[in-house]
Formats: sequence, structure tokens, C-alpha cells
Amino acid sequence: MDPVSSNALVAGRGLAGNADQGRRRQVTLIEREKWEQLMRQLNAAVSPAARRANLMISGVPLAASRDRVLRVGGCRLRIAGETRPCERMDEALPGLRAAMRVDWAGGVFAEVLDDGTISVGDKVSWDPVRPSSSLL
Repeated sequence: MDPVSSNALVAGRGLAGNADQGRRRQVTLIEREKWEQLMRQLNAAVSPAARRANLMISGVPLAASRDRVLRVGGCRLRIAGETRPCERMDEALPGLRAAMRVDWAGGVFAEVLDDGTISVGDKVSWDPVRPSSSLL
């Protein structure tokens, strides 16, 4: 995982240049606040790169967000589910895998809905909930 200041997103595929494009898990995201909480809980200072997520966001909780649409800069991502941490997390820090299983601390995976470029510092927010229509 190489940090970059910006990258292109490709609708229906994921991050431009990523080897794993077009599947359901097009982009993975973690929350800065959750990562910092995990590090305090485990009394550690492991780089968030150990999580191997594509994006780290701040200020927007990801727990229980399946099927919601997240805006990152000018792009939309549909949250498809919770990312389950693998055994590599315990290689980075013993106990990290179990700690990440609580309250979606392992992050989420998403489908890319729009082409565009995202950059460090872009605004992140949930799309407003639209009321469901009803037949009369």
C-alpha cells in the first residue's frame, strides 16, 4: 500500500491502477477515529497502512452503513458491507484482529458510482436519505 495525495476512481471498477478492479469490493475504507481508538485500546502505535485499506476518512462514522451512499469529494461510493479483518492484522499487532471485529472497526468496502479524482482533504459526507416513494 503506497500512500498518494490523490487518485482517480473509475465507476464500477474501483481505484485506477489497483490490481483488484471490478469486483464487489472496489474500495475499502477505514475511519481515522476508529483506528486511533484501537491503538489506544491496544496501547500501540501501528501505522494505519497495516490495515491495507484504500482510503482513510475522518468525521463520518461507518458502522452499520450498508447500502448508504458516501460522498468523497465529487465521487459517490455505495457501502456494500463491513470489511472483516484477516489474520494479517495479528501479524501487525497481536490482538488487533479481534479488536477490529467490534462495531465495524475493520472498516467497510464499497462500489464506486462515479468517475472522478479524489484527494487528501476532500470533504466526506453521507448523501441525504431520500424518502421512499409509495403507491396511492
